[in-house]
Amino acid sequence: MLLTTRRTAALALCLAANLCLAQAVAPPAVSVRVRGTVQSVAPGLLTVKDRSGEVVQLVLPDALPVSEIYPMAMSDIQPGSFIGTAAMPQPDGSERAIAVMVFPESARGAGEGHRPFDMLPQSTMTNATVADVVATPKGRTMQLKYKDGARDIVVPLDAPVVSFKPGDRSLLVPGASVSLTAQMVGDKPTISRISAGRNGFALPY
Repeated sequence: MLLTTRRTAALALCLAANLCLAQAVAPPAVSVRVRGTVQSVAPGLLTVKDRSGEVVQLVLPDALPVSEIYPMAMSDIQPGSFIGTAAMPQPDGSERAIAVMVFPESARGAGEGHRPFDMLPQSTMTNATVADVVATPKGRTMQLKYKDGARDIVVPLDAPVVSFKPGDRSLLVPGASVSLTAQMVGDKPTISRISAGRNGFALPY
């Protein structure tokens, strides 16, 4: 069995819901995100233990590109940088960053805006341009602007900052930290996108 019963059932329910809603236009494929650690790699298959401890086995297409996630410093973020910030709302109404992705210039504008995110319960994601970065005793405050608004996000000193670049299959080894999306292709969960860390680097997303 390529995917655990619970996750397969969830995928099937999502697909069924979309089929019921479909009229003249076919619905988009339903995707699920898996974050975890590679357990094993075989021709055409990747086995991952996700953050909950569940072990899932997914189809690994031959032509699937791999992105490498690598660490950066907070000082690399400057006014004009385009970033994605996972954050948690705070009791005082502010938002505290839990991870920051610095997009390469080729990905500027990707997913611009503010929305809920599935990293943690109640977490958000803001993809925006940095208007200013203000130093504070506990870290930095980033002033972000995007097409529909603006917001300030506090970045604590221990918040991970990363970026990504093209990688290759050599990253997909047992013990590697990965984040991927998968879709049901026929009756098989198939990876449609994957990122990995090198030499034990743990992905924050």
